[in-house]
Amino acid sequence: MEPLEKTNEENLSKTKLDEKEKNPFQPTGAFIGASWMALLAGTVGYCIGLWNASMELNEKGYYFTILLFGLFAVISVQKSVRDKAEGLAVTELYYGLSWFATIAAIVLLIIGLWNADLTLSEKGFYGMSFALSVFSAIAVQKNTRDAKLFGDKNL
Repeated sequence: MEPLEKTNEENLSKTKLDEKEKNPFQPTGAFIGASWMALLAGTVGYCIGLWNASMELNEKGYYFTILLFGLFAVISVQKSVRDKAEGLAVTELYYGLSWFATIAAIVLLIIGLWNADLTLSEKGFYGMSFALSVFSAIAVQKNTRDAKLFGDKNL
């Protein structure tokens, strides 16, 4: 009987085929596009809602700042979690501050909406567009990092 192992030539040709195939962990163009569209829909919708809101300018500034703070915070969390998972050095101070900033942004939005003189539908709109924005920011950051990783390794 012949052994079931492949010859060196067959292994070499299989390796060349594998290198040309797309890695299943690399983000697809559709997912990258959907992530960017969700981020744009969430942030632009939130900002249009603020622009059209009948609230004081300082209130609009508060909600806009919370959006920016939240977006930055979740990107920092995603980066530090990913760095830790890949074995890169992340200080516990930065890791903790990233999580604290994320939780603080969410809590500040909730407190602001709870005490705001807005209809329930407006409060829901701001909450949902904020959630869409921060979740899609995480996906965009992940896709950007994955695309760079696979681009650098030519996978």
